[in-house]
Amino acid sequence: MSIYSELDWFKSSYSGSEGDSCVEVAFAAGAVHVRDSKERGRPGFVASSAAWRDFLERVSH
Repeated sequence: MSIYSELDWFKSSYSGSEGDSCVEVAFAAGAVHVRDSKERGRPGFVASSAAWRDFLERVSH
């Protein structure tokens, strides 16, 4: 079993009703995991919590 299957993934509230065109995010200690909801078996990427906060701050303006 991989770490990806053990994480609690969620989609954005902005996802469409179909739910197949979205990014999924899971929080872990000191990190944020991101993956494509259509390609769950493919590797996503991991960002530090600080980098994720910076990203969200920049895209919200």
